[in-house]
Amino acid sequence: MTDASTRRFKAYRRGHRGEWLAALALMAKGFRIVERRYRTKLGEIDLIARRGDLVLIVEVKARPTLMAAMEALGRESERRIEGCADLWLSRQSDYGRLSVRFDMVAVLPWRWPVHVQNAFYGRN
Repeated sequence: MTDASTRRFKAYRRGHRGEWLAALALMAKGFRIVERRYRTKLGEIDLIARRGDLVLIVEVKARPTLMAAMEALGRESERRIEGCADLWLSRQSDYGRLSVRFDMVAVLPWRWPVHVQNAFYGRN
């Protein structure tokens, strides 16, 4: 393996571990994980969680600090996530009843994941 491929593999594993921890934190709050790494032609949503009629579209960021995680969620990422969320929501039979929230879970070293509600607001 080259240096670059080793780094990519480590980042991929860190991402999977972060998503697993984030899912665990959300399940502890009573959410059911309905999708992991939901992929569309527009991009990917890390986690989609649901509790009743509330649907969380969750971006997971593994960073050294909460501030670094928040800064890693850029405008371009938000637009991509919104587009993916629109596709997922359009395929739900109970679409009209659902409330949607765009959250982030920051996975920080040696801490329980931090759930940031309304990390950004989707299009209205």
